Amino acid sequence: MSSIQQSAALPVSRIGLAAAFGAFLSWGFLPLYFHLIGPRVSAWEILLHRVLWTALLLAVLTLALGRIGRIRAVFANTRLCGALVVTALLVATNWGTFIWAVVNSHVVDASLGYYINPLLNIALGFLFLGERLRRLQWVAVAIAALGVLLSIIAYGAVPWVALILAMSFGFYGLIRKQLAVDSVTGLLVETLFLAPIALVWLVTLYAQGDAAFGLIDIRTDALLIGAGIFTIVPFTLFAAGARRLRLGTLGLIQYLTPTLQFLTGVLILGERFTPADIVTFACIWTGLAIYTIDLLRASAHRPAAV
Repeated sequence: MSSIQQSAALPVSRIGLAAAFGAFLSWGFLPLYFHLIGPRVSAWEILLHRVLWTALLLAVLTLALGRIGRIRAVFANTRLCGALVVTALLVATNWGTFIWAVVNSHVVDASLGYYINPLLNIALGFLFLGERLRRLQWVAVAIAALGVLLSIIAYGAVPWVALILAMSFGFYGLIRKQLAVDSVTGLLVETLFLAPIALVWLVTLYAQGDAAFGLIDIRTDALLIGAGIFTIVPFTLFAAGARRLRLGTLGLIQYLTPTLQFLTGVLILGERFTPADIVTFACIWTGLAIYTIDLLRASAHRPAAV
């Protein structure tokens, strides 16, 4: 590579790394943000405002950037719209489960879900995309499955929060990977599909006297509006990082999110972490370590890039 090519590639790498770190750090601190909103706002109202403000702010941004043609193109494609309805339901399930987990002191369970997600992605690629698994990948997935099984045995219950988060996000990524639509446009269309449901639900909350927006204080209102900003900014940073970084690099940085969520749950929010949890997390972390080793070995055989 010439010196000119090297100097051109370096800023892109730095921008990509900065964007990726910004995205995963933001997602890692998301439990604290939702925790700040306070117990007087239900998890479901937080979800509704996240959907509505994300849709509104993205619509304004799309208009400002003159990208309305991309939205028209999506709505003109019936098959694409149908797929985005499915991904909209998956993202709503993921957001709703995560917010419920934060409000109900299950942040550690949520972090487990996002630790499981990279290993679930390997399995989904094998099952639905015909991707061949390397030996270490099989071992990593098997150890992660063992961790989930041990959790079921220890508690006598399925870790639903972790599994719903991992599966909704995994299937969301699987479907979106195959759609010819950019990430920001796709998110706007998804939230536009969800917006009518969110509006009807929000009106119902007001009718029942269970709504909080505009009825508590300005701080709460600002935080609920900010849920849209806290959705768009890391999502945009992630898209920027994904365009500029190798998938392996992105895969390693993504561990920041569940690690910060885990530390937040245990050290800041004081959630329990039992010996059974230690065994379960040890299995997941071991699986991720094996996955990471395999990822680094595979990357070593590719052309040098960040």
